[in-house]
Order: sequence, then C-alpha cells, then structure tokens
Amino acid sequence: MQGNYGVPTITLKSGKGLVVTDTTGKKYLDFLGGIATNVLGHAHPVIVRAVSKQIATLGHVSNFYSHPSGIALAAKLQELTGDNTSRIFFCNSGAEANEAALKLSRKTGRSKVVATTDSFHGRTMGALSLTGQPSKRNPFKPLLKNVKHVTFGDITAMRKAVNKKTAMVIVEPIMGEAGVIVPPFGYLKQLRDLCSEHGVLLVFDCVQTGIGRTGVWFGYEEEKIRPDVITLAKGLGGGLPLGAMITLGSNCPQFAPGEHGTTFGGNPVAASAGLAAIEFITKNRLMVSAKSFEKRLKIKLGAIRGVTEVRGRGLLIGIGLDGNYAKSLAGKLSERGILVNAPSEDTIRIAPALIVTKVQIDKFITVFKECMEEVDRG
Repeated sequence: MQGNYGVPTITLKSGKGLVVTDTTGKKYLDFLGGIATNVLGHAHPVIVRAVSKQIATLGHVSNFYSHPSGIALAAKLQELTGDNTSRIFFCNSGAEANEAALKLSRKTGRSKVVATTDSFHGRTMGALSLTGQPSKRNPFKPLLKNVKHVTFGDITAMRKAVNKKTAMVIVEPIMGEAGVIVPPFGYLKQLRDLCSEHGVLLVFDCVQTGIGRTGVWFGYEEEKIRPDVITLAKGLGGGLPLGAMITLGSNCPQFAPGEHGTTFGGNPVAASAGLAAIEFITKNRLMVSAKSFEKRLKIKLGAIRGVTEVRGRGLLIGIGLDGNYAKSLAGKLSERGILVNAPSEDTIRIAPALIVTKVQIDKFITVFKECMEEVDRG
C-alpha cells in the first residue's frame, strides 16, 4: 500500500456496535466512528439485513438505469430537507459531493469561489482548492484559480470577499477537521442574507455534521435557513461509501444530461444501507439522545483539569486542551482501549456512533480523566 497514511499502529479485524477488535484480540471502544461515518456502529443488524437483502437481489446497475432503493433514498433526503424542489445527485464520498457542487457553480456563469481558512472539503484537486489548510494544499499547487479563503465565523471578512462575480460560498456548519470549530450563532443566517443579496450559491458542506450527528439532520437547521446546496457523505451510507449533492430551490442550477456522472454513486447496496440507517435513527429518536449526550459530555469533560473547552453539537465534539499534547493523549487513550483522534495539537475529537450508550459515554469520560492525569502536559 502507498505510504499516504503512514503505518497504522492498529489493524482492526471485527466490530460489533461501538466495540472493535484488533488482530491481537484487544478490544476498543470506537469513539471516532470511522471519522463520523459509522452512525449505527459496526455490524448493526438493520444495516446487515438491508445490505444482504439488496446484494442478493440487485448489486450494481451503473448510471444508465434507476433502481428502487436509489429512488427511495432520494425521496427520503428530499423529505428531510423539507423542500420538494430538492434534487439529489449521488456519488461515493464527500470530496466527490463537493466537486459536484463546485462544478455546478460554474453554471451560474461565474467562477469566483469563497471558502474559509482551515476548512476541509476533500483532497481531490477541485475539493483541495476549496480546502483551507496549507499543509494539504501546498504540495500540490498550482490549484484552481479564483478561490479565496477568509476567516471562518467572520462575517465582515465574508462581506469584503463576496460580490457579483462570486459563484458560490462554501462553509461547514461546524468545521470538523479544524478541531470541531462552531461559528457564532447567526453567522450562517448572515451568510444566507449575503449570498441572497449578490445572487451567490450558498453551499453547506454537511459531510461531517450530517445524518443526525449534531442532533439535527444536516447541522445548520438551528438558524432556520435554507442553503442552495447541501453536500453529504460519511454517515449517509451507514458505513458504506455514499455521498450526495442536494440542490434546493427552483432557482438553483441543475445538471443537464451528460454534464456530470459517476459509475458507482448511489448504487443499490449503498443506497439500501443509507435508507436503513435513516429509518433507524428516526424510529429510535437517536438525534434526541445525541443532544442529551452532548450536554453530559460538556459538563463532565469540562470539569476535568487541563480541559479548556468542550465544543461542538450532538455527538461531534472537540475537547480543547491546555497544551500541545493531543496526539500523546490520543495514544494513551488507545492504550486504554478508547479510539479517538487529534485533529490538531491541542484538540481531541470524538464522533461515536449515535447508538452509543450512557454506560459507554461514562466509561469514556472516566478513562479520559485518568489519561489526562497520566499524560505529560508539558
């Protein structure tokens, strides 16, 4: 294999719910969730049944034909947006969804794009051009022209950057890879007003915040606004590769036949898994429990010495530390059987499956506190 991931220290061979087992037989609580992807954990019965039934019925059909699970999932996503003008393009990943949004923005007749510093929208060349992290961008320059990055959460900076030449503005409702950064309340509404004023497409990258993770379906609903485009992936497929770009409103551009496509996007197996995941989340009110666990995590973790801030919504949580020892702390947690990651030197990120239990939440809190007492905080 290529060395782009380095050499992983753990090789996982099986999982059930939030518990995964490595090749030595050691068990871990998976509090990273495949980076906010395994919304129902590992080997969940509803996903297993849906996928098994589908693969035994119809596997791959390409994009020349439609299929029932794809149509049903598109209808379900339209329902979740609350907008019957919504139209869905299925793909395989968040990067592909953002590439589709970027490509669609050219249909406005404009080419300028505004994104945010420290954002993450993917690693393909178009999505990388939108991504605001120099360490990921610099080795691959030159990237696309006419992409400007401004400070996330700073509406004044946005007002200076957006004008009649701007095709689209793309932001994450909460920046995940930057360390779970939540913008000031009202920022997304101000963006909506600004984009409407200049006839600019407003794109919300909900790849990490979507499918109930933040206690709502997409991650922006608390501000009671509607973007022009939503991009999704990660949790959408319930652990299988599935992404989507959703357009909203009758004035949003649409792809014409032949203008865009993908061989595997929205295939019957992934679509059936996505449908099963959404139905289970709805039936079992998992978004309600996600909000409840958010409160518990913020209170309990916030009281631990060395924790400066607990931010995020639902079960997308960033734990701010009083020094640059997050990677060391993540290593200690792994040794103690808890999987997390450190998106920055002073932040631990958790994104456990929405089926996480109170017992598992409390175990994480206990082990986290013990590891904080053991780690060298400099």
